[in-house]
Amino acid sequence: MTTPTTTPTPSTGSWRGVASEDQDELSDKVSGLLRVRSRRLLGDLLTPHRKAIALLTAVIVVSNAAGLAIPYLVKVGIDEGIPPMLRGTGPGTLLTVVGVILAAAVTQALTRQAFLTMSGRIGQDILLELRRRVFDHFQRLSLSFHEKYTSGRVISRLTSDIEAIAELLNSGFDGLVTAVLTMFGTAALLLVLDVHLGLVALIPLPLLLLFTRWFRRQSAIVYRRTRETVALVIVHFVESMTGIRAVQAFRREPRNQEIFKELNDDYRDANVRAMKLIAIFMPGIKLIGNVTVAGVLFYGGWLAFHGEVTVGVLTAFLLYLRGFYEPMQEISQFYNTLQSASAALEKLSGVLEEEPVVPEPREPTPLPAPRGTVRFEGVRFAYVEEMPILPGLDLTIPAGQSVALVGSTGAGKTTLAKLITRFYDPTAGRVLLDGVDLRSLDEATLRAAVVMVTQENFLFSGTVMDNITFGRPDATEREVREAARAIGAHEFISVLPDGYRTEVGKRGGRISAGQRQLVAFARAFLADPAVLILDEATSSLDVPSERLVQRALRTILSDRTALIIAHRLSTVEIADRVLVMERGEIVEDGPPGDLITASGRFADLHQAWQDSLS
Repeated sequence: MTTPTTTPTPSTGSWRGVASEDQDELSDKVSGLLRVRSRRLLGDLLTPHRKAIALLTAVIVVSNAAGLAIPYLVKVGIDEGIPPMLRGTGPGTLLTVVGVILAAAVTQALTRQAFLTMSGRIGQDILLELRRRVFDHFQRLSLSFHEKYTSGRVISRLTSDIEAIAELLNSGFDGLVTAVLTMFGTAALLLVLDVHLGLVALIPLPLLLLFTRWFRRQSAIVYRRTRETVALVIVHFVESMTGIRAVQAFRREPRNQEIFKELNDDYRDANVRAMKLIAIFMPGIKLIGNVTVAGVLFYGGWLAFHGEVTVGVLTAFLLYLRGFYEPMQEISQFYNTLQSASAALEKLSGVLEEEPVVPEPREPTPLPAPRGTVRFEGVRFAYVEEMPILPGLDLTIPAGQSVALVGSTGAGKTTLAKLITRFYDPTAGRVLLDGVDLRSLDEATLRAAVVMVTQENFLFSGTVMDNITFGRPDATEREVREAARAIGAHEFISVLPDGYRTEVGKRGGRISAGQRQLVAFARAFLADPAVLILDEATSSLDVPSERLVQRALRTILSDRTALIIAHRLSTVEIADRVLVMERGEIVEDGPPGDLITASGRFADLHQAWQDSLS
């Protein structure tokens, strides 16, 4: 018996122990679901523009009708305009036909201009809405999504994928609609002019359709691969540039260049395969068209010689055939654009259908004046189900109390903070703020009540003032300065080149790490939350700055619930209460002075810290 093989599929992963036939069936189902999802997104984007699209359809129909009339008018001019001139009765009929041809050409030009203007506006409106949706949705997705979805993939969604759809909207639909109307209109007119000659002209049509179907299937595979490879190129580039300090510090450049070369080669190869398809399809269409023209010319010439068709009819046939096969070039180009855009739509629709793991409540509970009482009731949490971080936590933090969390790395301190800020929801149990389950609070209320300052403080491009007012854009300059003075940042800000109007640069790179942390403190204090969480927030400060912040914190946190996570025990001294955590459980709880005098875990940590200072 032959053992069934398993082959990993790049776009859908690998399935161990599944026969290759089952893999193909499952892959087809996945691809079908992706297509349905992307079509649903496209239909949703087009729905608001239904009336404008209907008007566009009418305009392009008029434009194509005017264009299709011209070869027929040439036939009329040859058959009915030239003979009277040869008989000496004057050019009246021919001039009339020429005038109608000019009118048709002007009509075609004007309607074409109107179509391009209107379709361009609709396309840009759709792209505007799509970019808005993607950006808004990325912001609303939970922290867990962003922790697994790299920044490079985010940028790829908003750049290369949007651009692929833009190309489809800006030129693809235009070419398709024009090509389809031209082909059907031409086929009908060929049969009207002469049935026998029309049937001869349409003999290659089944071959043409089969050839086009083959190209569509092959291009779907190839262009999905191009979207995957370009995304990988962007991801690697963005991550390498984002972490350029680490790259240069560890001399990672040669290895990164090797990886980029491999990804870049894959992207090139995917595009080469796409171009090979085009190189087969487009000349193939041209060949079929030219062979058909030759056949029609031979058969039509024979019919004309025997007087069964006129020269005008044969001329119109040849003009129409030229217009019949040329649209196939447009259709091939449309398929290229469509497959690229379809792959992009699949990725974007997947992101837009991603649901936040911490959803907004349907009927939020109001919390007009939060006091800051925090309570954990039987809280269990695990990033991975088999490895719980918090096995079952019960804890109450009264309003206005400053609590310090200490413990070894991985004890669950930061996880506890993330649950209070509702970056994650508990696997079991409840986290309450003033007696209200956090899952019952809308995001705006929660974010106003709970603010977290981390050791990885992030400053946005802009001025110092912009960064301090990040959480309260309506704050006055006086309020900003008072907040900066309260935490000891005013002095260093005042000596900057432009004071509070100084540009901090990308990620705050123009000021020191300690100064960035002080700005992050000022931002949090200006927001004036009921609960303030400091997650290793003094880790970037030097000793003088840390002492300055500690003095400010004693005053600022006096009437505010505070959760302070720190390895530096000097920061813990300002707390009213210390919780020592080990493996997700609280093993010691009490005022710092009491725990220092006891012979427990915190006393050992404090003694080790004292010894390190001597």
